[in-house]
Amino acid sequence: MNERTSPPTQPGARSVVCSRCGATADSLPVTWTCSVENGGRLYFCDDCARAHLRAIESRLDSSWW
Repeated sequence: MNERTSPPTQPGARSVVCSRCGATADSLPVTWTCSVENGGRLYFCDDCARAHLRAIESRLDSSWW
């Protein structure tokens, strides 16, 4: 493998999408927030989590904010 080629991705690896703004990341960043709503996991990027921190801490569903 030379410097210009990237290593192959792991099988089953997929990108993560912010449920609020649609930002994507190749893998789940440590700084993103995860919320379980209606039995499903929702992920929020740094910016969205910071903007809605009080609502997240109050455990409001994302539909409220």
